[in-house]
Amino acid sequence: MDSVTHEIPADARAHIDDLAAFVEASPSSYHAAEEAARRLQAGGFARLAEADAWELSAGGRYVVVREGSVIAFALPAAVAPTTPFRIVGAHTDSPGFKLKPRPTTTGPGGWWQLGWEVYGGPLLNSWLDRELCLAGRLVMLDGAEHRVRTGPLARIPQLAIHLDRQVNEGLTLDKQRHTAPVWGLGEAESADILAVLAREADVDPAQIGGIDVVAADTQPPRTFGADDALFASGRLDNLLSTHAGLVAIADIRPTDTIAMFAAFDHEEIGSATRSGAAGPFHEEVLTRILTAFGATAEDRARSFAASLHISSDVGHAIHPNYADRHDTANQPVAGGGPILKINANQRYATDAHGAAEWNAACQSADVPTQEFVSNNALPCGSTIGPISATRLGIRTVDVGVPILSMHSARELTSVLDPWYLSRAMGSVLAR
Repeated sequence: MDSVTHEIPADARAHIDDLAAFVEASPSSYHAAEEAARRLQAGGFARLAEADAWELSAGGRYVVVREGSVIAFALPAAVAPTTPFRIVGAHTDSPGFKLKPRPTTTGPGGWWQLGWEVYGGPLLNSWLDRELCLAGRLVMLDGAEHRVRTGPLARIPQLAIHLDRQVNEGLTLDKQRHTAPVWGLGEAESADILAVLAREADVDPAQIGGIDVVAADTQPPRTFGADDALFASGRLDNLLSTHAGLVAIADIRPTDTIAMFAAFDHEEIGSATRSGAAGPFHEEVLTRILTAFGATAEDRARSFAASLHISSDVGHAIHPNYADRHDTANQPVAGGGPILKINANQRYATDAHGAAEWNAACQSADVPTQEFVSNNALPCGSTIGPISATRLGIRTVDVGVPILSMHSARELTSVLDPWYLSRAMGSVLAR
């Protein structure tokens, strides 16, 4: 693009404020899925349970949650066994840290510390010297599940420059030795992080049978910069896309297709789980919907052949300090609209037909769009797009929003682009 305007419409401001609220409510994938379901239920979507028989009605709107994943769909009034789907997809998890099974440790000097694993591929240095909370779920011995989050509790302290005079020539962090946070001081016998989590969840710590708990930055999202045109937040990868899809489907009343929003857990670690995009959750929901209206295997194949999936994940805006890391001709700019992700080796699932569908949707929504392709000298990341396309056989297009500091504890985007993305998604679902 030749130029970008930074005049921010009121609707874009409202969207970014709502995105900030969604991020604040979603310190873990489990919180994100439940917050999405809560919002949709408040807007008239009926909650489905996977273990129940589904009685679906033409024109109905529904939402179902599996652990840290959520799928919502709106049926047209004339739904049939071969009705195709229009899907916007995303993921709910973010890179960071996850508590180990025996998470309470103690170190020299009376420091209480936590034992955790690196989850996905975070920029480790960005997590230093930040007040972190713990969030996720506790599962009791009787199977009851409780979501939990603490206030600011832990911090990974950086070594002072006086003790590492060469640190500014290159910081190297050992994932085991250098990322353990401090969270208290005192006698080792008094340190018990499970007791703290149990107290926050109002449960008996002796009855905790399992935990899935991650770290999250506690600094609130905020706009900043000239004209408040920039937005900084934790977990934009990929709550930004999850929120955009959530907003897009909330008011959709489809006429000829089944509109669907699907956000999956575990993308950052490969998606190969029961609630990930490589698992059975998505296909099972699609099949149950069509089966409810009498579909055969032939009908399902016809529906999928006419369907479209927009896979949305954040992408790389051109970095002003590292412009040489980008392709010389395809350089997405912040504020220039969502990006269409293209890769010859199908690390992104976009093909020419999918690109045409996306560009037509953006044109219909009056949303600018731009392309992203990797520098040939650097490896290309990937998304749920190729995974879903391979599993389902539905034409899939990879898109997103250009950001800086991807996989940092705190990422950066333009105030305009999340709003643009949601409008484009709405256009896809309504087409």
